Amino acid sequence: MKKLSIIGLFLLAVISFNSCSSDDGVVFTTPNNSVPTFTNSFLSEYVLIPQASGNLAERFTWNSVTTDVPTNITYTLNKSITGDTDADGNLVNPDVVGATTGNEIAITIGDMLGYAAEAGLDNDPNTENPDSGPVYFQLVSSLGTEDGLPNASDIITLTMVLPEIQGPEEAVCDFDGYFMVGSGVKFTGWDWATPQFAACSGTNVYTVNVDLLSVDDPDSDGNFRFFTANNNWDSGINYPGFIEDGYTIDDRFEDAMDGDNNFLFTGESGKYLLTIDAVNKTITLADPAPQGTCEFDQMWAVGAGLPDSGWDWATPQQFMCESDGVYQGWSNFTNEGDANFRFFTANNNWDSGLNYPYFEGEGYTIDELLVNAGDGDSNFQFIGEMSGKYFVTIDTVNKTITLE
Repeated sequence: MKKLSIIGLFLLAVISFNSCSSDDGVVFTTPNNSVPTFTNSFLSEYVLIPQASGNLAERFTWNSVTTDVPTNITYTLNKSITGDTDADGNLVNPDVVGATTGNEIAITIGDMLGYAAEAGLDNDPNTENPDSGPVYFQLVSSLGTEDGLPNASDIITLTMVLPEIQGPEEAVCDFDGYFMVGSGVKFTGWDWATPQFAACSGTNVYTVNVDLLSVDDPDSDGNFRFFTANNNWDSGINYPGFIEDGYTIDDRFEDAMDGDNNFLFTGESGKYLLTIDAVNKTITLADPAPQGTCEFDQMWAVGAGLPDSGWDWATPQQFMCESDGVYQGWSNFTNEGDANFRFFTANNNWDSGLNYPYFEGEGYTIDELLVNAGDGDSNFQFIGEMSGKYFVTIDTVNKTITLE
């Protein structure tokens, strides 16, 4: 009897060991026992101003769903312009805003401006298009197994509002704008041929998307000055001039302490939205932002014909939406080598490229300094006799691409 007991125990151990070994291939499926629910409070409406496109519009937060056993859960935030739903009350063919295993996803005013464009909203009082409309959001939780069925939250509706364009009689400024000249202003230098212009964009508020060069940049000493009149050195206002007038100035600027007490830019070289607010007496820098309503906040370009970029997403050329349907900006061009390049609607995204035949097929009139490169991607090619800086305008309203 003892021998039989020992043999039985041995067989039980072998069976148990084999069972444990086979567990590696087992996939646990578990029901999702709760529905995700938004926990943040929503505004009655979201007023969208292009100058604030980089600001937070909404931060979606939600509860963590519970499951019978620990498992990975992914939360996907979907949005829809139409709000169409299926028989289960879920959005039909939604766009994915984002996915995370955490409990929050944020969207910017710039994101919502894009949604407003999809919805056909505009802020032009002369059109019949509405200036407000809904966008629908739904949160879906999915388990980390193939068989884990998703659960969806209730659909929430947010109202987007585009304030009507201010007419000239509503936006009054003491000056037409401020001109920027100096070594710290890329594409300008101390030359009145190509000053940067901060235009009157609101009552005594002036804005411009400008490329600034740092004091640490090898091509610049970082200094510049503001002027109230074009090509007029006597109209200059230096750093102490604004300080004496009671201005608070962005800490990336300081007094250059040179012979003219110019502004000195100590930040990182790049494109910024510069705002001179003569009402609140501030000069501030922010991320570049659209100054009008366009399908995209900006367009991008890379290629061998753009010596500051090359075919490298580390340093793309950026053309901001500067007025309704119009993208503009400075860029250096070269006619050496392939001299080819392409426009893109999304940063660091090759799939968003728009080549020469695309614009040609859309009926654009393209500057004679640009031709079809005839390469594998039918890129643009710059054939100008003079390499150098050019002001680029992509006008989607009048369908033109020009270099000046």
